[in-house]
Amino acid sequence: MELESILGYLQNKTILVTGATGFLGMLFVEKILRVQPDVKRLYLLLRASDTKSATDRMHDQIIGKELFTVLKDKWGTNFDSFIAEKVVAVPGDVTFDDLGVKEIKLREEMCNGIEIILNSAGTTNFDERYDIALSVNAFGVQHVLSFAKKCLKLEMLLHVSTAYVCGERAGLILEDSSCMDELEKEITRFDFKVQEMNLVEEKLNELKAQDATEQVITTTMKDIGIERAKLYGWPNTYVFTKAVGEIFLGQSKDHFPIVIIRPSVITSSYKEPFPGWVQGFRTIDSVIAGYCKGKVTCLLVDPMSVFDMIPVDMVVHSMIVAMVANANKSSNIIYHVGSSLRNPINFLNIHSFVFRYCTEKPWIGKDGKRAKVGKLRFFKTMATFRMYMQIRFMLPLEGLKFVNKAFGGYFQDLYVNYNQKLKLVMRLVELYEPYMLFKGIFDDNNAEELRRITRERFVDAEAFNFDARCIDWEDYIMHTHIPGLQKYVMMKR
Repeated sequence: MELESILGYLQNKTILVTGATGFLGMLFVEKILRVQPDVKRLYLLLRASDTKSATDRMHDQIIGKELFTVLKDKWGTNFDSFIAEKVVAVPGDVTFDDLGVKEIKLREEMCNGIEIILNSAGTTNFDERYDIALSVNAFGVQHVLSFAKKCLKLEMLLHVSTAYVCGERAGLILEDSSCMDELEKEITRFDFKVQEMNLVEEKLNELKAQDATEQVITTTMKDIGIERAKLYGWPNTYVFTKAVGEIFLGQSKDHFPIVIIRPSVITSSYKEPFPGWVQGFRTIDSVIAGYCKGKVTCLLVDPMSVFDMIPVDMVVHSMIVAMVANANKSSNIIYHVGSSLRNPINFLNIHSFVFRYCTEKPWIGKDGKRAKVGKLRFFKTMATFRMYMQIRFMLPLEGLKFVNKAFGGYFQDLYVNYNQKLKLVMRLVELYEPYMLFKGIFDDNNAEELRRITRERFVDAEAFNFDARCIDWEDYIMHTHIPGLQKYVMMKR
């Protein structure tokens, strides 16, 4: 039997991408344009007031990034005309009906042509404002679904979620929605959207009546998000609202396939379009960067716990393969894309690799001095970490408070600055605690079956590899990830 082609399927296809300015969405766009220039059209939904603003944003925040240098080199002087022919910047927003696409002619053109929808829009801040996280991660999914129903040629809707919608569960985490069964029962007993939006609106009106500053409003909305998430059994606003979004997808009775991709912690590119590309700090990267600069000396983590991470290009490959393999099928499916089951690495090994790198190639600060690093001090429980912080930092802070009072507020600025930094550290630690002490392993039997099908069915399967077993973690962390983090993030700050 003659093998099929992934690239062949993508030829002449019209794809809508939400979240194209994000880490994952951007690399998806680059990969499609680079490997299948005969794609018919990519519609990129971008938050903007009009077409010109959307196009400007596309060039500034997507096409103009270093990520596209390989594609630019490939097309040379024809690059701009190639992009103009293949990519359409659409002003819109997933938080609105019809995805906020106001131009009727453009909306009709999209509905008549789109065959694939990639919904990678989402806010990934763990403590995002509750009103924003709800409107994007949860109710934004409903708007995408509604729009999908209007697309006459639709073959596939692929939604990017997160493996951590499982909450704080331990053991083997299955590739299904069982972790959300209780939440689904809870939110279907009443109109969840009306209840939560009323709660948000009432609080916002109350704050406005008090003439609260924007900072107070933001802080209050963030606190409400954490409170509501914990009330429903989730550790933070991000994973809670992503779980609600998945529930909305699961309740859909539409006749087009819905695929949910649940990546674990996404890290820098493994190979494509070049090794080490990363955008911003990705969860553990802020710790690595702080450690490289000699600023992180202790960490709340069980050193023997497995940390599930996966390079961004492998996640993109899994998305593309899942689109092709599931197009025009009636069933819905969930894929975990990670490494904890097939190629696990623990925090102790990660620390060992990072320590060796920082010792052999120390970070040189703006003052020209080399940063000195030592072995991290690990704390396996929040209780022991708090005790350490109390002795090491909070007691000296109380001493400074006393001295400041005795000297008539002479050290007030120092005290306030020190106190704010300490509060920020503790808040961050509390937000990251569920992940640093996570005891789950993500089952990926569905993803493994997808890899098997891909090898057997597609002639170009190797170009879309997403098997974490091929990763040599020592080589990747020391020669790809940290150098990439330093080049694309740390040196620009």
